[in-house]
Order: sequence, then C-alpha cells, then structure tokens
Amino acid sequence: MNDALVAPVVEGPEFTRLGLNLADGSLGAEVTWVTDEFFAPRECMLNPDQPMFYPDRYDDHGKWMDGWETRRRRTTGHDWCIIRLAMPGVLMGVDFDTSFFTGNFPPAAALEACFCPDGEPDEASQWQPLVPATELKGNDHCFCAIESGQPWTHLRLHIYPDGGLARLRVYGKPFCDWNTLSGSESLNLLALEHGGDQVAWSDAHYGEPRKLLRPGRGINMGDGWETRRRREPGNDWCILALGHKGIAERLEVDTAHFKGNFPGACSVQAACVEEGAATAQSLITQSMFWHTLMDAQPLTADSIHQFTALKDLGAITHIRFNIIPDGGVSRVRLFGKPVS
Repeated sequence: MNDALVAPVVEGPEFTRLGLNLADGSLGAEVTWVTDEFFAPRECMLNPDQPMFYPDRYDDHGKWMDGWETRRRRTTGHDWCIIRLAMPGVLMGVDFDTSFFTGNFPPAAALEACFCPDGEPDEASQWQPLVPATELKGNDHCFCAIESGQPWTHLRLHIYPDGGLARLRVYGKPFCDWNTLSGSESLNLLALEHGGDQVAWSDAHYGEPRKLLRPGRGINMGDGWETRRRREPGNDWCILALGHKGIAERLEVDTAHFKGNFPGACSVQAACVEEGAATAQSLITQSMFWHTLMDAQPLTADSIHQFTALKDLGAITHIRFNIIPDGGVSRVRLFGKPVS
C-alpha cells in the first residue's frame, strides 16, 4: 500500500487565528444526525487532525476517504447533517475543507444555526442562515466569514446535492452565560468553556497556549503549550485572558506527558485590564510590570501541581504565565470567584 498523503496546513483569514474551532471533535463537537454516510462516516469531518489520503485504500463501500461522504444521489433533494458544537459560541467564520475530494466534492454548501442550550433541536427549533449556498472546489479550502453577534449551539450543514467534505471547521469565541453560574462557587476562570483565551506569547513552536485551557488532561505531548529550546537569556511566557473578572484563589499546573522537556519552574503575574483598553501588543509591554500573583515555583515531570499561596491582588482579568526557562505544559487552571 502506498504511503499516506497528508493535506498541507493552509493559512486562512484572520478569524482562523483569532477564533477557536468550535466544531472540533476532540473538544466534544459531534455530528448528531445525517441524511447519509455511505462512503465515509460523519465523525471524520470533525477530526482536528489534517485530512489524510491513502491512494490504494478501499473498504467494503468503495474508496476510503477521510471525511464525511454520502452516496451518489439519484433522487431530488440534497444531503445535510446536524452538528452540536463543542460549546456555545459566537461564530466568526467557517472553513469548508475538501482536501483530497476531487471528483466527489459537493458543488455547493450552506450553513444554518440555532441556539438550543438545553437539548437537541426539534421541529420547533428556529434555524437562522449563516452562510448561503456557496460554490466549492475540489481539494480546496473555502473560507467564509460569519457576521453574527449572538451565540449558537448547533449547526445544520447542507451539501448540494451530495458528495464529501474532508473537514468542517467553525471558528468563534466560546459563550458563557455567567448569570447562570453561582458567584459563590470557585470556578476555573481560564477554562475555554468559560470564555478563557490566549492573547500573546513569546513562542509556540510545538503548540499554542490555547491548548492550556482545554478540558481534561492532555492526551499526549502534542496536547499542550510547548516552546522551542531557548538558546538565549530570559524565559518564555504567555498572556491569558480570564473568561470573567475574578478573584484568584488557587492555581493548577499540569505537565502531563512532558518528561524530558518540562519547565524548571513557573511564576504568574496578573492585572485587571479594562475591557477595550488595550491591544495584544500593548498588553505584552504592560505585562512586564504587572504585579506578581505567584512567585517562581518548581515544576516536575508529568505531574499535577497545586498552588494555593497566591498573593491578594484583588480582581484580575489577565495573567502572564511564565515558564522558566522554556519547555512544555499541558494545562493551566486558575480557580477563583467571578466578580462584577
């Protein structure tokens, strides 16, 4: 069998860098219903890895394809599916990826959305158009911006009339309704599902800092933030935004799977930044002078570290997480109480 071909990473519009892929199956996104999946199963379409192609691979249904692919339609109508996003979010744009689908891609696709936070859509659900029927090409990326200021939980993807899509990536900002959360409970203020996000970083050669905020423990060494080996003085750092202003009570740093490349130590600085008062670039400069939330503490390999001796800085909105001097960390969680 010939070696597998891997689709190249394509640089997309700004929304692909600013937003989180809320249709990421590894975060919990799921295709809950399809009209058909004869040639390739639904779950492949939400795989966060790059699509692959094996020239000589076939199965009982025909050519093996890495994506969602329906049979050739011989009746009127078209194929479609429903996707539950990994978490509610305000959407910024979509990538219809047809990598390796050359003679079997849909001529067009469209996208609708609804907000059903308490369950699955039914016949009474109100679907709103996000992307009208848009022409697709084979072995290509079709990037479409989405202008919608409200959160969504589910998508309805239409392909006209049939065919295959390698990946569906839907970028946006996670939405958290803080009114539904108790202000007396200690919450992970950095969690993706609570609106935490990356802002800036010194280096992300092996993985971006946003991975620090994902739920659960890392599945391997690639599921975390890791910098290249530092060959100059100083240390690496990243700036993270809390999902909501809060009082920090406890910090958790997890070096899962990082054994020969974990940082020797870490420290944390923090500040309360007024909304809209700074850009990412200005925060980099400002963060050098932020007050210390936690002095440098030693880290060990492949372990969960709990730190409770945090300094009282009052309400904060951002932290600067310093690793000394470099290396990789799987998860960072900052527990505390949200404040208005």
